[in-house]
Amino acid sequence: MTISAQLLQRADLIGTQVITRDTGRKLGVINQVWVDIDQRQVVALGVRNTLFTGEQRYILLDSIRQIGDVILVEHDDDVTEALNTYNYSTLIDSEIVTETGEVLGKVRGFKFDPETGDITDLILASIGLPWIPAQLISTYELPIEEIVSTGPDRIIVFEGAETRLRQLTVGLLERVGLGAPPWESDEDEYYQPVTPSSNQLPSGARSPVYPPQRSRNDYQEDWEAAPRRRRRQPEYVDYEEEAYEYEERPRQVKPPAKAMPVELPESEPTADPWEEPQPIRLEQRQKQEEYDHE
Repeated sequence: MTISAQLLQRADLIGTQVITRDTGRKLGVINQVWVDIDQRQVVALGVRNTLFTGEQRYILLDSIRQIGDVILVEHDDDVTEALNTYNYSTLIDSEIVTETGEVLGKVRGFKFDPETGDITDLILASIGLPWIPAQLISTYELPIEEIVSTGPDRIIVFEGAETRLRQLTVGLLERVGLGAPPWESDEDEYYQPVTPSSNQLPSGARSPVYPPQRSRNDYQEDWEAAPRRRRRQPEYVDYEEEAYEYEERPRQVKPPAKAMPVELPESEPTADPWEEPQPIRLEQRQKQEEYDHE
């Protein structure tokens, strides 16, 4: 494979024509670059009839014979449709975050070695859309060795990686002083919350003013700083004693109350009132015989 040792960028391949060496037939143009992020290597290139139309096909990096103004392959069979890209990624628009959660930007492109496919650097910006000109936004270069781990649409790099970035271009907004890198933004910047329309007051109505909330320590300090008040002593008034004359009166004795007759209830009967009356038997006196006494 005749490929220069110079590193290539992803943007250098997009839109490049693919031609066969034996027949000179044009097979399409490159529209995508697929990367095995775990191995940090470029594995294949996407091919279509035009940049946005046509059936999606693929060329393995090993099948390329020459890369220059055009990309040469040996035969038509080098362009295949049977490639599972599920385990591969384009890296474009992937978010780059440090281990502490600080956002550095999004992937806009990358550099790689066309001979081996090894990725050497990531190109990032605040916006990860590669079709935006680099003159409008600031771009930076991050070494691939800074990557700690990767995930779906996210790349985690070492803490402090922003200090090892190399700036490639200066954007228009940064030139006029209106833009800054994401890691240099003021974290303490205050954004005034927007009040929902349902909670807004009608015109002419005054907004209620609530007293500030005070803590228990505030009340304690006010109580200690307040001047002490003297306790008011009770006043005693001396009243002159007046002389009173007491008259002794005879004690009236009430007459005793008259005794009222009290009717006592009859004694309770000992016999059962429901029993039939029995005839009274009287004892007969035994008749004594009379004797004549001489």
